[in-house]
Parts: sequence; C-alpha cells; structure tokens
Amino acid sequence: MLHEFELRLKFLSALIVLVIALLIARAGYLQVYQGDEYARRSDGNRTRLVPTVASRGTFFDCNGQSIVENRPSFVVSLLPLTAPIKPEVITRLSELLHVPREEIDAKVKAHTGYEPIRIKGDVGQDILTVIEEQSELYPGVIIEVQAVRNYLYKAQGAHILGYVSEISEAELDARKEEGYRTGDIIGQFGLERIYDKELRGTNGGELVEVDVTGKPVQILGQKAPVSGHDLHLTIDWRLQAATERAVDDQLSLIGAQAAAAVVMNPQTGEVLAIVSRPAFDPNLFVHGISEANWKMINENPNDPLDNKAITGEYPPGSTFKIVTGTAALSEEVVTPNEMILDTGVYWLGEKGNAGGEVLGWLDFTSALAHSDNYYFYEMGYRLGVDRLERYARMFGLGEKTGINLPYESEGLVPSREYKEKYLDDEWYDSETLDAAIGQGFNLVTPLQAAMVMGEIAANGRRFQPYLVHKIVDADGKVLKEYKPTLLSTLDVPDDVIRLVQQGLRDVTKEGTAAGVFGAGFPVDIAGKTGTAENSQGADHGWFVAYGPFANPNIVVAVIVENGGFGSQSAVPIGKRILEAAFGLDGSIPYAEAPGNKRR
Repeated sequence: MLHEFELRLKFLSALIVLVIALLIARAGYLQVYQGDEYARRSDGNRTRLVPTVASRGTFFDCNGQSIVENRPSFVVSLLPLTAPIKPEVITRLSELLHVPREEIDAKVKAHTGYEPIRIKGDVGQDILTVIEEQSELYPGVIIEVQAVRNYLYKAQGAHILGYVSEISEAELDARKEEGYRTGDIIGQFGLERIYDKELRGTNGGELVEVDVTGKPVQILGQKAPVSGHDLHLTIDWRLQAATERAVDDQLSLIGAQAAAAVVMNPQTGEVLAIVSRPAFDPNLFVHGISEANWKMINENPNDPLDNKAITGEYPPGSTFKIVTGTAALSEEVVTPNEMILDTGVYWLGEKGNAGGEVLGWLDFTSALAHSDNYYFYEMGYRLGVDRLERYARMFGLGEKTGINLPYESEGLVPSREYKEKYLDDEWYDSETLDAAIGQGFNLVTPLQAAMVMGEIAANGRRFQPYLVHKIVDADGKVLKEYKPTLLSTLDVPDDVIRLVQQGLRDVTKEGTAAGVFGAGFPVDIAGKTGTAENSQGADHGWFVAYGPFANPNIVVAVIVENGGFGSQSAVPIGKRILEAAFGLDGSIPYAEAPGNKRR
C-alpha cells in the first residue's frame, strides 16, 4: 500500500514539474520570440493612426488655365478610438447636421479600423461652434480639414470633367482590392472616373496617443499626404465656352431641348471641346446630392447625365453620304463626271428628296453639295449593302473610337448579318437605299460623325480621339505624355478623297449650307448638312465641317435633337464654333493659343 502511494506521489511530482517547465517555456517563447508583436499590440491600445486625405489633382486646359481645383472645407466625422460611439451622441449629431439617423448608423456599421467616419462635409461655422463649445456632448466627434473638389465653371465642360462623390457600398464591395475604403471620395463620371487612381494621390496620417477615455493626448508622428497628379487636357477652355454658348443660344432660339457638339483637331485626334445638352453642375455631387437636386436631374426626360456626344446614337442622315460617295467613286460604280437625272421619285421604293424637291441633272460634286437623295439612292443600289458596310467599317463606324471617357457607344452599321441575327429577316434592296443616305438601321454618335469628317480632312488618316495631353505630379514632373495615335488610313485612291473634299467645300459655297456661310465667309470651309428621320418626334438636325480647307486643323460635328433640317438648326451652331476657333469673333484663334504654339 505504501509502495503504491509513493508511486502516485512521484508521478504527481513529475507532472507538476512538467507543467511548470511548460509554463516557463511558454513564457520564454512569448517574451523572446513574440515579444515585439505583443509590444506592438500593447502600444496599439494607447495609439491610433488617424489618416489625412490627400488632395485630388488639378485639371488644366491646353493653355494652362486651371478649370478644376480643390478648396479647404470642414468635415464632421466620428472617431471611435477606444469605444463605440454612444447612441445618444449619434442622435444629437443627426439633429445638428440634419443627416438621417439611419444614414449615420449605416456608416458606423460598415466602419472598420480606426479611420474617421465622415458624416457631413463642407459644414458652416455655426456647426463648428456648437461642436467645439459643447464638446462634452459630442465625445468621439472630430472636425477634419479636408480638400473639397471645386468645379470653377460649374456646368461648363461637365460631361468631360465628370464629378466625384462618396463611394457607394455596392461599389466598395467590388473595389476593395483596389484599396478603396468606406468614406472615400472617388471619381464617378467623366475624366474624374477614368483617371481616379492618378488623381487621388496618397493619403497621409497622424499617429496619435490617447488616454483611457480615447481622448487624444499628443501626436507621436506625422506623415504628410501626397497630392494627386494633375491632368493637362487637350481641351481649349475658351473654345469650350464658345461652343457651349453657341449651342445654348440656338436651342433657346428654336425651342429645342437637347443637342451635342464635338470639336477636334483632325491632324492629331486632340479633342478641343465636347458639349452635351442638357448639362448639370458637378459641384452638386461633391458632398452627396440632395434629394431635390437629384429629382431635378433624374426626372429630366432629356437626361442631363447622358454625354450625348459619345453615348447618343442617331441616324447620321445625309452626313453618311460622305461614306457612300467615297465607296461609289472607289469601287468605280460611277465616274466623277457621269450625269444622273433626278426626276423627283426614285424608281425603287418611290423615294425622293425632302419636300419633293427635283434637282435635275447632277454630277458627283454637285449631288454632294446639294445633298441629292435621288443620286445617292442610285449609288446605294449600284454598290449594294455589302460594299456599303465594308466602307462604313473602313471609316471606323460600328465600333468605339477609344476616346478616354466612360460609356462610349458603338453605333450601328447596317448589314445582312445584323438583320438576320437580330430581326430574323432577309435584307431588301429598298433598305440599301435607306442605308445609302444614312437612314434605316444606321446609327452613329456625334463623335463618330466628327471622326468621319476628320478622315476626309486629314486625307484619309484616322487618329484616335483623346482628351489628356499629359499627367504631371505635384513636383511638376511629367509622368506620362500622350501623342497622336494613327488608327488607320482609308484604302481609297487619293483622287477620290480630293473629289469628296471638293464636293464638301461646295456645300458651304453653293449647296445646303451656303445660306449661312456663302462665298464671303473669311475662312474656306468644307461641310455637310444632314436631317435624320426620327420615329419618336421631329427630325434631328446635323452639321459636320472642317477648315481651313487647304490645311484643316478644326473639325466640328453638331446635332440638334428634334431640330428639323440641319441647315436651319445645326449649321448656325457650327458657324459660330468655327468663328470662335478662327478668331473671327475677336478672340485668339485656336492655332495661335499658347498651348497650341508649344506643340
């Protein structure tokens, strides 16, 4: 019995020694191998990293004019350093800021880490005074100084520049891997969206020591934020303003509600101006758009947020005769001097000119100058839809141009394949006639229309349109510079392009645009009018043009929705844009502006 007791005592003693040894080993392991980690965690109990948001980069036009900047503002935020924000504090803050309690609760719930929860930005001095004087009622509430986006010219250029706003929960879920977090202000539209990463910069922060109540005691360290990169655009802000005035004045004069215009340099692809109407003020979105303002924008049937210059798809009308004419001459289905008799009604489909106009005998250049439907019905019939499709695609239609803006549309090139695939029907000859004059299934964007005209102006060369000339960091170092990119060259004889150019020149001298331009216009201009049938209402008016004729550096495309004849609705806009571009309105001509002299 005694022997058994001794054995148990020895076993128990050994077990105790083993446990003590294990404890000593564990303590040694924690101190030696994980001492730094636990020291860091302990230090974290009394320090917090409070981030400082970097300023977004600035936008400049091609002449160095600042058009989008940042201004300082005060932001009310929550900073739960050691404990959750008390419900009664959230209630007081909701009433003070007029922000729904549910909205604040949602932000708090989604919050992770120790960064501030931004509740309302750009608050006034009255709010700041209340929070500072009654700080005991608002524990965990802080005031941050934050740079706020400032669109200096409000709605001007809105569809180019875009806008910023706080990242949504849905977008945050999709973009967390890119480093975005709750409360981040990001680009949502236009160049702000496309170049968001370049514009955002790198956030800084402060390492703050806090006491047991979470109250900051001292700043232990600081890292300054690095501002985002600046964008220097190809846009000529003076020409942009002139284009917007021309569009607005004409819409007011004729009572139309929507339009779009594009101005480009056909020799480089640089976009000089883009206008879409109606427009919006990007400043409305910076701190979250109000319900009233959102309703005003969202319920507008003409959709102010739609950049019609690149997303609007319209039948090109007679502007498409540029493509049909190029195809007909290149394929030699007609000679330049062949005379075709316009009898008023084409034999197939009983089609003719608007208003029943009869123009008699016409050769190629006179038919293009006077936009004779009968002549181009005959060209379409001789070519057939397959060759029309091939030349339309050679001009770049039916695909995106690749401009550095979001949501660009492709347009539509009529073809047998399209009709069979989507309408389950065969192609008819009468539909080829419609396609030849830019009706039927044809759809283009105003930018695509400008590109087609630009290819003729640049002797067949098609350059990718672009809006950013260079990206520059906060120290003035050029990080990236964009150069003209040649996409393609028309595979047609040079004399064909010259014939098309001559016909387009005659449009403004004796043809459908002569009533506005005439032989006395100081700059030699080539142009083409168009009227696009619209099943939803009045026809759309088109005008595309370039100049100076001998050495073009300006291309213009204008569409007025429900404007009727292009010669009456769109041509006056185009004329005023060209007057501004060439300094005929008393301003500095585009070619002589400082930014363009440098290139």
